[in-house]
Formats: sequence, structure tokens, C-alpha cells
Amino acid sequence: MTYPKIYLAIDNCFASKRWTDPADWMRVVKSLGISYVEASADTECDPLYMGPAYLNNWIKKVNASSKTTSVKVVNLYSGHGTYATLGLAHTEESIRNRFLNEWLKPMSVTAGKVNAGLGFFCHAFPDAVLQNSEQYYKAEVNLYTHLAELSEYAAQNGCESIGVEQMYTPHQIPWTLKGAEKMLREVNRQSSSQFYITIDVGHQCGQRRFMRPGFGNLKEAFRDSRDDTMGLWLGPQTAYSAFSKAEGCLGIEENAAIEKIEREMDKYPYLFAEYEDGDPYLWLEKLGAYSPIIHLQQTSGKSSAHLPFTKENNKTGIISGEKVLRALLTSYQATENNGFMPEKSAKIFLTLEMFSGTADMNHDILNRLRETVAYWRQFVPEDGIPLDQLAINKGEAVYG
Repeated sequence: MTYPKIYLAIDNCFASKRWTDPADWMRVVKSLGISYVEASADTECDPLYMGPAYLNNWIKKVNASSKTTSVKVVNLYSGHGTYATLGLAHTEESIRNRFLNEWLKPMSVTAGKVNAGLGFFCHAFPDAVLQNSEQYYKAEVNLYTHLAELSEYAAQNGCESIGVEQMYTPHQIPWTLKGAEKMLREVNRQSSSQFYITIDVGHQCGQRRFMRPGFGNLKEAFRDSRDDTMGLWLGPQTAYSAFSKAEGCLGIEENAAIEKIEREMDKYPYLFAEYEDGDPYLWLEKLGAYSPIIHLQQTSGKSSAHLPFTKENNKTGIISGEKVLRALLTSYQATENNGFMPEKSAKIFLTLEMFSGTADMNHDILNRLRETVAYWRQFVPEDGIPLDQLAINKGEAVYG
């Protein structure tokens, strides 16, 4: 059994609009006790916003500052700018091509020039596509094809690894365990290079809102005197229409109405999650070996707020350093899974992803980050230690 080497890294999204020059954010990162950075496009290296001339200069600054600080950029990552659009799954082919050729490919070239990998999320399906299964499956195939093309292009340009981030709602795939495995298999089937996934331990906060209701749940909703479709996930609009027409039905008519709703839901399986999809540790156990980047945030499990790992947040948070590492051990100890899955990653960058608020004080940001790093250094005391050799049982008593 070969285990991956584990590194503690940080996304420089915390530095956005504050410490913007590579020399500045590398200096800050070094002061935190971190040597590995995931460079966010939002921190002044977005291809569309910045342009080729600026990015070439940025690459020079990164490489020069890395020599003086010993801080290395190990991955580039997309930011809020691309996340806010339909992007690579846009309904217009020209926009899809623009994202592929003018954002993702240049970003992978930039990654190659600083000897880094690339992770991203920049696609979404609009409701009109979700409501038409034929359009949805076509859009899904188009997305996989684009990702496979990008994967090969990135490898040819020296990008160390590439992968897409998992999300938590139907319009942003992959958002379920089965869907994530399907994406990995389909993209790697089409590509001669390795394509991976990024697991974010806070991105399991939405799936259980989109679980398919059972027969009993629907019957109860029929008999509820309130506006009973509020918070009730039926998937396609046709199922909601059938529900509205059937409200107040009883007996045989009620059962027939429920069966009609279920038939409508049957047509759109991609709109529903399973209970297990909302468990961050199951994601790590099943797919952690194919996630060279793992985004770390503290969370209650109800939202993806990217909270730091402070003593206060850890009291109510569900993310534990020991549990994360144990789940990864399980993933690497699992039977080899063939069938176009990528090779298990030889390195994993546990990457702190802490956003800063507009009104946050710089001093407070840095204090929270120092406490966060101190928490995780209990589990990753040195970078590059193989997963099975880490002192997993130490440190829980300090921060709970």
C-alpha cells in the first residue's frame, strides 16, 4: 500500500484586495507557518481581468518571491468571478468556448509556468436545462467533453494536476457521490491524462435539502394545512404542478395523485440526492484518494461559511482534523477501483480556504488564521509526511 504525502496549504483568497502582490501575500503566508499556497484567481491572477502581459509579470514575481520566501504556489484556483456565471456549461456555445479557450486554458498554462496544479469550478446549468432531461444530458456530455480536452491541454503545458470542485446543489455538478464518480470516469475515459476532483469539507451542506420525498412524506404534505410546498423538494416543475392539482385528494384519488408525482420525479433522477451525500467524511472515504486538493473550512454542516478553525468555531463545528485524516486512510485502503478512475493521488494538499469579509480588520484576519494553522499543525506537524505516519490521535483534547 502506497500512501500519499500530506501537506498543509492555504488559499490566498483571504488576501484578496488586501495583500495583492505576490511578495506581500507570500510574506504573510510565511508568517503563518505555511509554505504552500493555492493562488486564487481573485487575488489578481484572473486571465480575463488581468490579461497576458500582466500574468507574465505575475509569473515572474511569483517565481522570484518563492526563492526569497521559500513559499511555493502549488495550485491555482478559480474564484468568485467565474463562479457567478454559467461559464463552461453556458447555453451559448460561444461562451462555453470562451471560458475554455480564454480562461481555463490560459490558467492551466500559468499553472505550468509556476510548476503548479489547477483546480476550478466555473459552470452551472440554468433551470430551463434542468427541467428538460434531454437538454440536461446533452449539456452534461458537452461538459465532460470540454473537461477532457482541458485535461489533455493542461498536461501538455506542464500543469501538474487538474480537477473540478464538488458542489452541493443540482444545478452545479458534481454534487452527489455517484455523480462525482461518474464525472471522474467519463472525463478520464475521454482523456489520456489524469483528471481529479477537489473535495470541500463544507460542501455537503445542501444535498439533504434535495432528497426525494417518499410516499408517506407526500401523503403527509397533502394533508398539511399550511402552504405545504414550502421547503418540499419535488424536483421537476411538472411534479409541483401535479401536486398543486391534487391538493385535497383523499383515499384512492390521493394514492393515484402521489403515484403521478412519483412518475414525474422518476424522469429526473439527477435532481435528487441520497442521505449519504450530505456526509463530508463519506466523501473523503469514497473519493478522497482522487482529491489531490482538499479544501478545509469549519462548518456546522448547515452552511458553507468558510469559518476558521478557532476554539469557538470548533465547539459547534463538525470538521475534525483526526476524522479527516482517518477518512482519507480509509479511502487509500479501499480496493483498487478500475474502470477509468484516475490514479490515486500521490500528494494531498490540505488547503485552508478562509474568506475575509469586506469589513474585517486585517489584524483580526491574521489572528484567526494563526489559530487555524495551530489547530491543523497538531495533525500535520511537518509537510510531506506520508498519511499513515501522521500522529492522527494527537491534538483533539486541545481544541475539541
